[in-house]
Amino acid sequence: MADRVTPGPLDGSESVREAVCVHTRKIFDSCRDKDCMEDLRLYPETVSQAAIANAIGVRARSAELLYAGVNVEEVAFNRGYYTVDVRFFYRIKGEAYTLGSGTESISGLCVFDKRVLLFGSEGSAKVFTSRAAPTLERTDLPTAVVEAVDPIVLNIRTVDLAEDLSPGEQELGEIPAFISAAFPEGIALNRSPRRVYVTLGQFSIIRLERDTQLLMPAYDYCMPEKACTAGTDDDPCALFRRISFPVDEFFPPDTVESCESYREAAALGTQ
Repeated sequence: MADRVTPGPLDGSESVREAVCVHTRKIFDSCRDKDCMEDLRLYPETVSQAAIANAIGVRARSAELLYAGVNVEEVAFNRGYYTVDVRFFYRIKGEAYTLGSGTESISGLCVFDKRVLLFGSEGSAKVFTSRAAPTLERTDLPTAVVEAVDPIVLNIRTVDLAEDLSPGEQELGEIPAFISAAFPEGIALNRSPRRVYVTLGQFSIIRLERDTQLLMPAYDYCMPEKACTAGTDDDPCALFRRISFPVDEFFPPDTVESCESYREAAALGTQ
């Protein structure tokens, strides 16, 4: 059996300088998902209520992921596994078409809840640091990390309350203060005569991590090779001359490829 490597300088290696012990987070489990969130209720800003009530049609302009609240809970009778509950908050902007008035801008809030099951191992040590705020909450739970991009708007429609297919739909509860601040005019939570429902496409990655110490090879200290530069005062025409001529913009393509990338689909969804 080879000798165990210990922290410190290493002999017999031309590239690796020493073995160093680093504190980092180890990923124990992760998953990726492509959610099609059908008919999310739009809670409009108060200034958008009148436009929606009189609209003969609506059109989405953009969808922005404002925040994702994350909560981790241990699964009973399944050691090492945890549920990760995520609540996504979205800001939707669009236009309402009204008779005689043309189009009016509308905006509002959509919320989507998601739950996944992941392995996060076990930990019994209580962790305290000088930087953490005093708390009596558990410190042996893994840390859940959610990565997501802004969603793609797939569909938007209006529904009269009398025609609503889900009359038992639960009303949205308390909204975090920092989410409410993103809508200066306030969010209308009352039962309006007409509702807007939005269908979004969301890409996300969710993982469970734990703090750990790992022994890593170190090649050298990390010294930047690039010198700092100040802002440029280049002539605008000189900058323009460095841009390649857009030949494709002047000649229509012989074929049109289907939209398969996220960025192309996102751009198409807001047109």
